Amino acid sequence: MTDVLILGGTGWVSGRIAQAWLDRGAQVTCLARGGRPAPAGAHLVTADRDGPGAYEEVARREWDEVVDISSHPRHVVDAVSALESRAVHWSYVSSVSVYASAAEPGADESAAIVEPARYGAADDYARAKAAAEEAVGVLGDRLAISRPGLIVGPGDPTDRFGYWPARFAAAAAEPVVIPEPEGSWAQVIDVDDLAAFVVSAAARGWRGVVNAVGESTPLAEVLTAAREAAGHTGAVVPVPAARLAAHDVAYWAGPRSLPLWLPDDMPGFASRDGRAFRAAGGRSRALPETIARVLADERARGLDRPRRAGLSREDEVALLDALAADDRG
Repeated sequence: MTDVLILGGTGWVSGRIAQAWLDRGAQVTCLARGGRPAPAGAHLVTADRDGPGAYEEVARREWDEVVDISSHPRHVVDAVSALESRAVHWSYVSSVSVYASAAEPGADESAAIVEPARYGAADDYARAKAAAEEAVGVLGDRLAISRPGLIVGPGDPTDRFGYWPARFAAAAAEPVVIPEPEGSWAQVIDVDDLAAFVVSAAARGWRGVVNAVGESTPLAEVLTAAREAAGHTGAVVPVPAARLAAHDVAYWAGPRSLPLWLPDDMPGFASRDGRAFRAAGGRSRALPETIARVLADERARGLDRPRRAGLSREDEVALLDALAADDRG
């Protein structure tokens, strides 16, 4: 039986990876603070990665596979120091955010990455992930690094993708504001496709670095697919970027935003080259399948629940009123 250690395993992405290993028949141990449960069938070791001796218990044995997704460089450095000699294979889940430029569509894994953050320093996400990649680099030919794009799917706590099918479903026959989609693209990876790749790559002893991304798709097609899946019959109101900015609507994520919408100077962010991922066995399911999974999950969690990204329905109605007032002069 394959012995797998998940550093985490109780959050969304790491939990799906843990579940994928369990489904494969592995013996899975999750090391986490214990605030949330590990997947059924996994053994939970409670430890705080910020504290001393966090890895003492799990460093007493050998592991066929260690998985880490942390964006805290110190966590990754300490884990490698404690477990390097105990791991046959190591998987690190990074991000396409490590790339220094998002201006070049179709860039592959050879593109320059940002300067890594110094360990222990508070820094931005991209530099922290780059520092984590630097830390696991000492594992050499035992290492697989996945750089996913936007991870989506059931249970997504960020609301960046689920906002759209949920908004179209909740609006029903009412209007929905979208960013003017002309020239914009979206690129996502279903969380379970990412988990499947991490597991299968490790099981084969694969090593290397890949952009774990799906096909780059025009944003207009993504929004149309979400609308059709939701059965929305109301008006769709595309708004140019300048007008959205004038009304304090943000890009990409966070409160009062329009998710998936990116600035014009980032055409490469949603169009990374995924050929190495597919050549290494990566699979990305068809977009309508992911949308259907996400919509079912959104209905189960509540279409009108508070969200971490997007416009509230009240903000959207107020925005529509303000845009109409602008048009009247």
